[in-house]
Amino acid sequence: MLRLPFIFEVLIPVLFFVLLIGGQIFWIRRLRELGRRLIRSVTWREWIGAALLAVYAFVMIYNFVPLWWLRAPTPVRMTATDALLDAPFQWWLFGSVIGFLLVVILRLPDYLFRGLFRAGRWLYRVGRRLLVRDARKAQAGADAGSAPLKSSRRRFLEQATMAAGTIPFAAAFYGLVHGRLEIETNHYRVALGRFPKGFDGFRIAQLSDIHIGPFMTAAEIRHVVDLTNRLKPDLILLTGDYVIWDPSTQGAVVDVLSGLRAPHGVFGSLGNHEAWARITDSITRLFTAQGTTILRTARATLRAGGDEVNLIGVDYQSHRPAGEHVEGVVRRYLDGVQPLVRDDTANILLSHNPNTFDRAAELGIDLSLAGHTHGGQVALEFISPQISPSRLITPYVWGWFEKPGGKLYVNRGIGTIGIPMRMGAPPEITVYELVRKA
Repeated sequence: MLRLPFIFEVLIPVLFFVLLIGGQIFWIRRLRELGRRLIRSVTWREWIGAALLAVYAFVMIYNFVPLWWLRAPTPVRMTATDALLDAPFQWWLFGSVIGFLLVVILRLPDYLFRGLFRAGRWLYRVGRRLLVRDARKAQAGADAGSAPLKSSRRRFLEQATMAAGTIPFAAAFYGLVHGRLEIETNHYRVALGRFPKGFDGFRIAQLSDIHIGPFMTAAEIRHVVDLTNRLKPDLILLTGDYVIWDPSTQGAVVDVLSGLRAPHGVFGSLGNHEAWARITDSITRLFTAQGTTILRTARATLRAGGDEVNLIGVDYQSHRPAGEHVEGVVRRYLDGVQPLVRDDTANILLSHNPNTFDRAAELGIDLSLAGHTHGGQVALEFISPQISPSRLITPYVWGWFEKPGGKLYVNRGIGTIGIPMRMGAPPEITVYELVRKA
């Protein structure tokens, strides 16, 4: 049996590389064929083709080769480079790979049929040659009698698969231009068994996975902050991943999030990108200076109507390193949290990685709030619940989960990582109205 790390570290990158190269060859050939049909002049066709090929090569080299002298620190606003080089590259990369994969899947039955047909024709020819003396006659009869049924059926299949293969390009354009910014606000009424009466109706807003950068700018985050404040929550909770990779962006994201306002304050935990950027201590100090409390294997007591609720936060935790990143890897989830759990009131846990939920339920933590997955970010769960990249790392992709001892909600987050687009997983602000379970 293959070990999961081997599948992650070898097979998936190899598969992606094959699809990437195959997709480039396939779609460039299709575009060349389209050019031959649309542009009659050979000279114009060659000039336009050469120009497009040069642009394609430059964009690919710029994005795949580390030309550090051309790159500035990650901006927190959209620049011309992001709009003209990065965004088109991401759009083309997603569309060409997923479109090519779709074409291969749809054409696979035809490829298998044609392979079997040719194998059968070859066997037929061999048999005829063995049984009939006149080899020429046998060959002519074989060719005449075994010509594959082409024409209309095959042309229709090719046109249909090509049309289907272009759908990811259109979907990627929508996800890039609109889907990543179409913020959804979800409201839930949550009943907790140990929730004290003094907090009945207490409203919490959760934000997660901000990922400040050119495709989630400071201005866009400020809009999210305004939307959240208008919801008038009693408490605002942040569940990590404020930056992407660049440590220099931490000041900007903290500055924008400092605009969040709630009567019981703003609390947060840290995500894997803070650990990978090695800014866990510095961003904690920045948040503290702005009045936001980051809980790092620590707890805070919330008070209302003479009652108390226990709020716990932990840094990012994982059982496996992500490639070269080993920060946050633990052998046992939530070590050191048990002394922070209170038996006399409800406990709420902020943990970026939803995989800590199993251990949290064992510890009797009533409500866990997490992020990390972006809800799959590019999810096709309207086709099947299993079609989501995040299912490779967790069974807790998005929404509500419950086990004896506790509940979990996984927030889809605000920003993006990798490809700056969202499909089937819009960015989310979550509002919980907590009540005492009858």
